[in-house]
Amino acid sequence: MPKINLLLLCGGGGAEHDISLMSARFFESSLATSDKFSLLKLVLDKHGHYHTEDGKLCDLTNRREIRFEDDSTPAWPVDYVIPCIHGFPGETGDIQSYFNLIQLPYFGCESEASSNCFNKITAKMWFSALGVPNTPYIFLHQLDDDAIKQTEAAFDQWGSVFIKAASQGSSVGCYKVDDKTSIAKVLHDAFSYAPYVVVEQTIRARELEVAVYEYQGEVVATLPGEIICDSNTFYSFDEKYAKNSKARTDVVANNLSAELSQQIRDYAIKAFKGMKLRHLSRIDFFLTQDNQILLNEINTFPGLTPISMFPKMLQHHGHDFTEYLIDVIGRQVDLS
Repeated sequence: MPKINLLLLCGGGGAEHDISLMSARFFESSLATSDKFSLLKLVLDKHGHYHTEDGKLCDLTNRREIRFEDDSTPAWPVDYVIPCIHGFPGETGDIQSYFNLIQLPYFGCESEASSNCFNKITAKMWFSALGVPNTPYIFLHQLDDDAIKQTEAAFDQWGSVFIKAASQGSSVGCYKVDDKTSIAKVLHDAFSYAPYVVVEQTIRARELEVAVYEYQGEVVATLPGEIICDSNTFYSFDEKYAKNSKARTDVVANNLSAELSQQIRDYAIKAFKGMKLRHLSRIDFFLTQDNQILLNEINTFPGLTPISMFPKMLQHHGHDFTEYLIDVIGRQVDLS
């Protein structure tokens, strides 16, 4: 049978552009071990233009093919696409809407689920509706005196807050505030990233992550892993990806009872199924000192860099990433 023409998209032009390129290399190396695919990788830039790694400009047309601007390169029909784009437009649901419109099968969560998870306010409403406990919060729709007063009141009640742009990933536009006098400036910064802002109670807790994915028709939730940050820091963008990061990741969290571990996994699966997620997600939790479990956020296209937790947890659970991809893709297109 002819190989499947698989389009690997990466980049996006946003704050997570370079991380997306790193994740795409992981997909490339994983898919290279299979003889079922013919792979074309394209980079999406900040202007919304696609180009090959050697700079050839092209477009993904509504006929499900790549057309190049130069007349010498023939069109390339697309059977399947992996939108390896963190943040906009990959995790926001935008690019998935286009795939749905042209009826092109793709890897990852669908458009509505992606959008619901990417917006922190919408996500928290879903968590509560599903009965999954999450961090106390308020949300703001504009920057004005009332928003500042609401945030100051929350600060007085909780003692410390996180101010987060509602629609950003990888902790972009996320600020821990321990000084009340800085609230107005931090709100200004957060609103520069998104039209909505969420203000959350600072939770002093362990940061636990679960890889949730579909394999052979079943939803799998791994044992929780743990992010251990340097003293008095949070898992910021730099802590996630900087070479000098002092954060440590444990594929399996230590000193976690079987009962708590199972409860976290149950909540993760409940959120995955309830929010109609698909194929993969990384679901992040807080565990407080009194063993209260709080769902923090869901990443519908988690990082797949050399230090990322999702592929490590999947592998530790006993699954090979290439075989997992083949299983997922094979349920959407014929690989026989």
